[in-house]
Amino acid sequence: MVVLLHMVTLYSLSVLSGASAATHYNCNGPLVSTLPQSSFQSSSQSSVSYAAHTAKLNRRDGAGGWSPVVTEQEPWLQVDLKEQMEVTAVATQGRFDSWDWVSGYLLLYSDTGRAWKQYRHEDGVGRLVGNVNSEAVVQNKLSHPVRTRFLRFVPLDWNPSGWMGLRVEAYGCSYKSYVADFDGRSSLLYRFNQKSMSTVKDVISLRFKSHQAEGVLLHGEGQRGDYITLELHRGRLDLYLNLDDSRRLSSGRVAVSVGSLLDDQQWHNVQVERFNKQVNLTVDAHTQHFHAKGDGHSLEVDYELSFGGIPLPGKPGTFVRKNFHGCVENLYYNGINVIDLAKRRKPQIHSVGNVTFSCSPPQLVACTFLSSSSSFLSLPPPPPAASASSSAAAGVGGFSVRFQFRTWNPDGLLLSVQLNPEPHRLQLQINSSRLQMTLHGSGRARADASTGQGVSDGLWHSVSLNTRSRQVSLTADGEPAVTIELWEQLEAGGNFNFGGCPTEDCQNSTPDFQGCVRLIFINSQPMDLNRVQQGLLGNYNELQFDTCNIRDRCLPNLCEHGGRCSQTWSSFSCDCSGTGYSGATCHNSIYESSCEAYKLIGSSSGFYSIDPDGSGPLGPAQVYCNMTEEKVWTVLAHNITAPVAVHGSSLDKPHVTRFDYGASPEQLRAVVTGSEQCQQEVIYNCKKSRLFNTKDGSPLTWWLDWEGARRSYWGGFLPGVQQCSCSLEENCVDMNYFCNCDADTDAWANDTGILSYKDHLPVSQIAVGDTNRTGSQAVFLLGPLRCYGDKSLWNAASFYQESSYLYFPTLQAELASDISFYFKTSAPSGVFLENQGLKDFIRVELSSPSVVTFSFDVGNGPAVLTVKSHLPLNDRQWHFVRAERNVKEASLQVDQLPLRFLEAPADGHLRLRLSSQLFVGGTASQQRGFLGCIRTLTVNGVHFDLEERAKMTPGVTSGCPGYCSGSTSLCHNRGRCVEKSNGFVCDCSQSAYGGTTCNQEVSVSFDTESSVTYTFQEPFSVMQNRRSQASSVSAESSSRAREDVAFSFVTSQRPAMLLTVSTFSQQYIAVILAKNGSLQIWYHLQTDRSPDVFSPVVTNLADGRLHRIRIHRVGKNLYVQIDQDIHRKYTLSSEAELILIRSLTLGKVTKRAGLGEEVGQAASRGFVGCLSSVQFNHVAPLKAALTSRSSSLVSIRGTMEQSNCGALAETHTHTLQDQTVTANKDKQQPGGSSQKDLAVIAGVVTAVVFIAVCALAVISRLLYQQRRAQRSGGGGSGGGGMKEENRPSVYTDYRTELHLHNSVRENMKEYYI
Repeated sequence: MVVLLHMVTLYSLSVLSGASAATHYNCNGPLVSTLPQSSFQSSSQSSVSYAAHTAKLNRRDGAGGWSPVVTEQEPWLQVDLKEQMEVTAVATQGRFDSWDWVSGYLLLYSDTGRAWKQYRHEDGVGRLVGNVNSEAVVQNKLSHPVRTRFLRFVPLDWNPSGWMGLRVEAYGCSYKSYVADFDGRSSLLYRFNQKSMSTVKDVISLRFKSHQAEGVLLHGEGQRGDYITLELHRGRLDLYLNLDDSRRLSSGRVAVSVGSLLDDQQWHNVQVERFNKQVNLTVDAHTQHFHAKGDGHSLEVDYELSFGGIPLPGKPGTFVRKNFHGCVENLYYNGINVIDLAKRRKPQIHSVGNVTFSCSPPQLVACTFLSSSSSFLSLPPPPPAASASSSAAAGVGGFSVRFQFRTWNPDGLLLSVQLNPEPHRLQLQINSSRLQMTLHGSGRARADASTGQGVSDGLWHSVSLNTRSRQVSLTADGEPAVTIELWEQLEAGGNFNFGGCPTEDCQNSTPDFQGCVRLIFINSQPMDLNRVQQGLLGNYNELQFDTCNIRDRCLPNLCEHGGRCSQTWSSFSCDCSGTGYSGATCHNSIYESSCEAYKLIGSSSGFYSIDPDGSGPLGPAQVYCNMTEEKVWTVLAHNITAPVAVHGSSLDKPHVTRFDYGASPEQLRAVVTGSEQCQQEVIYNCKKSRLFNTKDGSPLTWWLDWEGARRSYWGGFLPGVQQCSCSLEENCVDMNYFCNCDADTDAWANDTGILSYKDHLPVSQIAVGDTNRTGSQAVFLLGPLRCYGDKSLWNAASFYQESSYLYFPTLQAELASDISFYFKTSAPSGVFLENQGLKDFIRVELSSPSVVTFSFDVGNGPAVLTVKSHLPLNDRQWHFVRAERNVKEASLQVDQLPLRFLEAPADGHLRLRLSSQLFVGGTASQQRGFLGCIRTLTVNGVHFDLEERAKMTPGVTSGCPGYCSGSTSLCHNRGRCVEKSNGFVCDCSQSAYGGTTCNQEVSVSFDTESSVTYTFQEPFSVMQNRRSQASSVSAESSSRAREDVAFSFVTSQRPAMLLTVSTFSQQYIAVILAKNGSLQIWYHLQTDRSPDVFSPVVTNLADGRLHRIRIHRVGKNLYVQIDQDIHRKYTLSSEAELILIRSLTLGKVTKRAGLGEEVGQAASRGFVGCLSSVQFNHVAPLKAALTSRSSSLVSIRGTMEQSNCGALAETHTHTLQDQTVTANKDKQQPGGSSQKDLAVIAGVVTAVVFIAVCALAVISRLLYQQRRAQRSGGGGSGGGGMKEENRPSVYTDYRTELHLHNSVRENMKEYYI
């Protein structure tokens, strides 16, 4: 199939080569040097010797080049190539022997010298690099050739010590052009030699330009139900294609759409390639690949193909749908030049209507309003004599205005007119994508009327405004008019201001209009914009004439993972809701990559979504994380949970069972390959049903691996051994066979085994083929896929030489990249990683002991992000770094320090072009290398195997020494492992738990009057850092809204207040139990709206049991987990941040102003019960209340006692059980007393054994400590376990954490890692 598609591509290329010489390898000849003087024009010239015709490359005519007058505000130099040419490059020079040159410019092109289009690079950048002196030639090769006749060079920057000076050249070649012009009532019919044409492959290519957003370019259909239609619809190109729908199963026609803004009167390239059902539709540089609908593989079209419209049979000139109005060039259908045949009047072509063979000049010329703050076009009303015929229509003293516009902005001022008598004023503006007309009177009097829907969609919209008979009417796109009644007869008192105002007289709070305007009529008289540009009519500012410079920033869609793109004139944004990803371009997964990662952040067993490749292309998969054992198991269940009984199957017709794991094969493989070990149990019971043929050993029953390959081993991890587990363990019932079932007995036998060869898991199918004999039967059950360990979490390398590094393939990071890793070092600086291109680069480094720097250059100049820690980072402890760069912004995160952002320039380069290898731990120059440890290096979801690469690299070793470098989680619940010279300690300051390993519950009992209030030290915005960052090309943006809340509770009270967070700006978050005991989460982010309320479960949580709540918010997305339930997702009405957080309160709230009625009622009732391990972002308020009772940040009201929520919940459960036992006591058997005696005896024996074991453990401990003391006294400093001390109370544990950073630097061993 791939070969056949390649053949189609070669065929299409051969077709195109006949249409254009651009495919010729030598399309790079000079085009300007031989042109006459008449081919050159300019906006102005300093004098005759600086005229435009002197601007030929390497020439010294006149003053040695073109220069405009020094007062020129919008200079340009224009070249007429005299005929259509294919331009592949342009070059510039400064004025000969001078200080005059242009350092940056725009390139515009046009067929006619009007309706210009700006050339842009692939990433949308329009600026071309100019000169740095007057003599050197700078050539810019165009990323896509331009077919045009006119070129215009528009200087942007020049030598600040001189002036503009320009000499130019263009390179390219001529090409053969066949054009046909359709007037909207015409078409060309290509008629077949036979009744119908059936094709397996098709290649259709053409170029077109039009000012209409609708129109059919191509249509054909057959009686069998086949059809093909190519048409413009809303400025996009739609392709309808169906192959053999004779059964009429298709439900309506579905189009594949490509392109945008195709009604811009500019040439667009179209190509349709089809082989069987596989189709490629390409418009300009954008391609859609899809499969055609229908049952067939060939396209059968009857009689003819129609180009330009769909005429009704028997009615020439009558069309079913709106036909094409514009020009078509080089139209080829399967190698046939349709326009050439039509031009030569060949009989295969029938012309309907007036089809001409030259393109008509553009009639609609637009102007572009560039700025949202300073653009305007001010036009006076036409002279009374010229508008006498229209004054009657408008009413005496009235006026009329009509025009067309297109924009992406939802708000903007379109028109403002001062009226007589003053101070009346009429304004027309776009307000929330609707047209709004406002009449301002004296004082605050005003009247409004609105019409239109979605006028900010980038399409052309027409608007007409009229005043007559003491009313103003507004019409948009032919809809019914809306009117405003006038208080008195009003007339225009000055100029008509479009897009903005020349002075501040507008008094307008709406931003100026950004977009395009054309066909302006005032009092029914057309306004000549050429006269405006020449300064002969009206006034203007920040306008481009003869062009509509609108761009579709959502084409291509730069939002990843299915994010929805929306845009304004100058930027785009991504809606990531429902994708499972977050960030400016939906790049970052909101889920952890493994169950191991969930455990490290303090999660307990339950259902989770994991994203094994992070920001990679694979989506999240739902798994069950079992954290009850020492190993963390990832469990993926399938759809067959009950045993499968099989009989009547044979080798020729086996019984096949397929397993669906609710995830794609790629997702399953990512989970398996990222785990240390995986296994899957197969329970197989048989009766007269063999697994292998006893004669030749061929399998009678088998299973398929994840790739669909047949496997016939039934246990262990040795895939080449066709045996069952009993053979491997040497315990088969009959040792003459490798499987119990192969004994082929009438009794039931069992061959249960565990499959553990990772490369084959999971099992996708099981086929049973030997149950067709009398009495034969098999019953099997396949267990879930179970994996443990995360291979990437502790994959580390140690760098011992500054010149050493690890190298990997070039980063694939053109549009987006995220880099994350952990490091520890004692060196003051060093480069973590670096990748370079010709000019572009990306680098992450420790630039000083307390500063991490992320720098890169995508062509806009170096951009630098830094995060500075208040404590040194070269403290031999693990630190986390995450750097991300995408087309919208860059960010840098270090540990829990505030996230830093840099916004990308709006119209800058987008693609990071790298070519060298990726260097980790050093640079290509072997300087400023890193000394220390790096682990868990992940780039765009791909985990780098540092250990394997380190094995073959001098100066680098696999792994990292130290107590905190192993895969065993020594510190729990966000606790941080801190190296000591003879062990380690756990830093629990960022954890809501306490104890030596951060696993001790911090619980407090509350009564009705109890409350704990944590006041933030200063007005605090969550994860916010607005410090300015110096950068010449980027501006730093604020952080994103994010909250993480976790706590446990036990209560029987309802309603109850669990937690509230309030801000100085009257925002709040509240978590309460409602009157029915259900959990409610209240988010009040915008004070002018009602709060968002979510009830994840309706069950009563005030049941005296322990419940664990986790709440996580990113922007508008809210994720809630209750106990071990799966994460539930909700969408907030706003993504606003919490601005200036005031305090967090647990329990009763005394200041209830601004809270809703239900929240206020819960706040007044407070909380009676036990709260445990409360965490809000990186604050643990309950723990702070225990450790810092005297702190000014913590306020405690009422009685508060340390407790144990888990024990309380168990006591409550046991009480209920005891009540049940008491209620059923009379129903016990008579032998109950003897059973009671046995229980007492068993209890005594158990107690004696327990005491003996404890005594033995104490003696062993004392001997062990004495032995260690002897070793320490010998001067040795060898490793040891965690250093523990007996503490009088739990409070001492908590207070010790506060002094951790002071003690962590004492007596540290001098090693880099």
